[in-house]
Amino acid sequence: MENKRKILNNKLYLYLTEFFAGMSVMAVELGASRLLAPYFSSSQIVWTIIIGTIMIAMALGNIYGGRAADKNPNPDKLYKRIIIAAIWIGLIPVVGKYIIIGISALMIFSVNSNFLVWAAFAACMIVFVFPLFLLGTVTPSLVKYTVEDLNDSGKTVGMLNAMNTIGSIIGTFVPTFVTIPAVGTSITFLIFASVLMLIAIIYFLSAKTKKVSVVVGLVFIVLSWFTGYSDKFAFWENNLTYEGESIYNYLQVKENDSAVYLSTNVLFGVQSVYQKSDTLTGMYYDYAMAAPLMAGVNEKESLDVLVLGMGTGTFATQSNRYFDGINIEGVEIDEDITKLAHEYFHLSDDIPVHTYDGRAYLNAIDKSYDVIMVDAYQDITIPFQMSSVEFFSLVKDHLNPDGVMVVNMNMRGQKEGNINQYLADTIGQVFDEIYTVDVDNTTNRELFASNNPDMMEDYLRNIKLVEQEDLYSVMTSVYDRLEAYNPGKLVMTDDKAPVELLGMQVIDDIISDEVAYYKDVYKKDGLDGLIKAFN
Repeated sequence: MENKRKILNNKLYLYLTEFFAGMSVMAVELGASRLLAPYFSSSQIVWTIIIGTIMIAMALGNIYGGRAADKNPNPDKLYKRIIIAAIWIGLIPVVGKYIIIGISALMIFSVNSNFLVWAAFAACMIVFVFPLFLLGTVTPSLVKYTVEDLNDSGKTVGMLNAMNTIGSIIGTFVPTFVTIPAVGTSITFLIFASVLMLIAIIYFLSAKTKKVSVVVGLVFIVLSWFTGYSDKFAFWENNLTYEGESIYNYLQVKENDSAVYLSTNVLFGVQSVYQKSDTLTGMYYDYAMAAPLMAGVNEKESLDVLVLGMGTGTFATQSNRYFDGINIEGVEIDEDITKLAHEYFHLSDDIPVHTYDGRAYLNAIDKSYDVIMVDAYQDITIPFQMSSVEFFSLVKDHLNPDGVMVVNMNMRGQKEGNINQYLADTIGQVFDEIYTVDVDNTTNRELFASNNPDMMEDYLRNIKLVEQEDLYSVMTSVYDRLEAYNPGKLVMTDDKAPVELLGMQVIDDIISDEVAYYKDVYKKDGLDGLIKAFN
């Protein structure tokens, strides 16, 4: 092993191995979050599963690496493991999406509760744990191969850990701010797989020996570059207008003859819609139009409206179309969504959109509004900082005395103690007048809140002044169906807001309802009957 050990006597190469191993671990972890988010969301639950499974993999890798190095201190074995890790990581963009969809399909039919947890956990275990287990063997193996004098063992181990940590730090920032925004998640995996492969190639070339593992590794990496370069997450869709990624979201634009839709989730959910006929959407945006009427839009010369969670501006565009004298501005944290709004959704350039977090924006301004719309809850991703008493108190501070807040609560639960009950009870700690209405044919519920005791009277009076027949019809229907809400004690605060667990409970119920029919078909007629049912 003389030739093989020479390169390990070069401290720079030894530290580079540690550096790039640490960098790749963090890059894979961040890539995992982006690969899973379009299917399972980017909630704290998913992040917890990713971090937990990766820590398990690294711990087991540390144990195995130390024992393997003690049993057979041959550096070849470590660099073969790095080659295998590189191949596996390179294959993730090739087959990872198909595995995730397959796992989701199996879990939907086999798991009755905590679907999000079990599906995300299974996906992490199958797709990401093994290569990170192999990279976990790097540090103990290098320590064994290089520490021969106990007098400087502390220094060597300290430098190895330091290089691993520095690599991890850089591996945290580079994918988030450089590679994923620039070239996407798939290419990010391929870049770091190639870096690991290069480290192993340099080792074996220095040993002046031919290794089949190097050739095999190179073949797989090259094939992965040719077959894994894809930013398509909804790979079964052939008619998408746009599909891509931003720093914050997976982004999908779908178009048909009547409308354009934005979704930030592959499997379900619509975040914004534009009707080509310039009519109402038939979705929750129509119901939210009641808020300007409650605030007296038809009796005032002008009305100031703020939308927190602007998306592509559906509510803003629609309000501009149906109301006179309305001044709308939006807050949207994802600048790429705002770009899509102008490109595909006809958002007017006259409507200012601030690239900011909704709560942070309220903290930064002194202006007050007649209407504030909170539309920042994306399917199963509900930001806790925009769900607490403190947040809704901040909203109230930015409303005029007769102002109205409208909140789109997009996961309507039926069980006691569901997420919408928590949100409504929390809002009830801040506002005196609260009314809710369920949106037809969806899981959405609109909540209207104000400290104006005459809000409903103002609403009815302004409905009578509506001239457009379609809007008048929807608004009278909403008025007839609005229910006064009596707040309970399920209150969320900045300190305690379990939105992820509450949201997951509703998702379980929704999935259970959706697949109940197909489960019955499978029980009665087996796989053949299930295939026929889908067709």
